[in-house]
Amino acid sequence: MSNKKNKGFTIIEVVLVLAIAGLIFLMVFIALPALQRSQKDTQRKNDLSRIMTQLTNYSSNNRGEVPTDLIDAGGTGTSFVVNYLGGPSAAKAGDDYKDPKTGTGYVFVDTVAPALGQIGYQRNATCGTDGAPVTGGTDRQYMLVIKLEGQSAPYCVDQK
Repeated sequence: MSNKKNKGFTIIEVVLVLAIAGLIFLMVFIALPALQRSQKDTQRKNDLSRIMTQLTNYSSNNRGEVPTDLIDAGGTGTSFVVNYLGGPSAAKAGDDYKDPKTGTGYVFVDTVAPALGQIGYQRNATCGTDGAPVTGGTDRQYMLVIKLEGQSAPYCVDQK
């Protein structure tokens, strides 16, 4: 009798490798949407920071005044979106503003609770210690609020 061993994989080894590969694929498939949401939220925060910088520039150029709204600054016909953010010249309230650097579109609204894809702008308001908007500030105080996918409360920034 000869004692030969067959070379190759057993069916159990093949099934085990396939099961491990399936688990790895499943973990990546589950984690990917969360990672994408996180990246989008980071981009939204960066866009809000850029807009806040331009609001500071506007305030510096206008003796400390801030726009009454972002589309038509105080009814003067001088649009903040056009002059400071490079938005379309035909901008009016409710129009989408597409960030030229990121291509992300936003709608500016006058609210402290914007929906996803909207940026809320409020004069006479600041962000509270918990990030929630606090209204009743001075004429030269303002805040921007944006809804993020990864958290229930809106993300709030002000000029402090």
